[in-house]
Amino acid sequence: MGKLQDKIVIITGGAAGIGSGIAKAMVKEGAIVVIVDLNEDTGKNMEKELQAISPKSMFKKANLMDRDNLETIIYTVVEKYGRIDVLVNNAHASKQKTISETTQEDLDLSFGTGFYPTFYLMQAALPYLKESKGHVINFASGAGLNGHETQAAYAAAKEAIRGLSRVAANEWGRFGINVNLISPIANSPGVEAWAKAQPKYYEEVKSRIPMGYFGDIENDIGRVAVFLASEDSKYITGQTIMVDGGSIMLR
Repeated sequence: MGKLQDKIVIITGGAAGIGSGIAKAMVKEGAIVVIVDLNEDTGKNMEKELQAISPKSMFKKANLMDRDNLETIIYTVVEKYGRIDVLVNNAHASKQKTISETTQEDLDLSFGTGFYPTFYLMQAALPYLKESKGHVINFASGAGLNGHETQAAYAAAKEAIRGLSRVAANEWGRFGINVNLISPIANSPGVEAWAKAQPKYYEEVKSRIPMGYFGDIENDIGRVAVFLASEDSKYITGQTIMVDGGSIMLR
């Protein structure tokens, strides 16, 4: 029996990157995972990979910027599986621009793929998370915690998600639901492309990570997500867990 045996998990942005690492880690612990993504080809490929371990897992195509899709995601999962145990709000897209360059369109993209789906999926999932005494895992970023340049839209949305998560932790603790955040540094496909494009800058950033490397999406980030989705974490809520090799040490 795995730590997440037969738990029903929704992961947005689960077809690639950190989301896929979390999905793989969770199915190996017995979870039934629904990955939600806009990219159908990547989603179908990941679905096959997950089903080789967890046959009931599935891919659902959805545009998270279409608000009508959000409740449908929740209702589809409940109709198929009967419950929801874990909601992982991982998806987020944004453009890197300075504050002076950032447009309303840039803000809409970042909040529309990150904050708003997180909020509305949590809201729609609440009745079912109450029944399961479930878990919510949201995502923070060092861009928001440290205020990285050219990350205005992304950092603002990530800090909004942190604020929402703390409120939810206070409101939902009485229902046995815990709500936590992961702030990762991971060797995702995006980071790999950046390393090839700017190898000197990549090595400079890596040298400032106390552990000396970018985390693995499955074995480093995914395993922490497994912990936060399991009964082992039930007395932890409202916390930002820095899974970044020691890059940011919260006080």
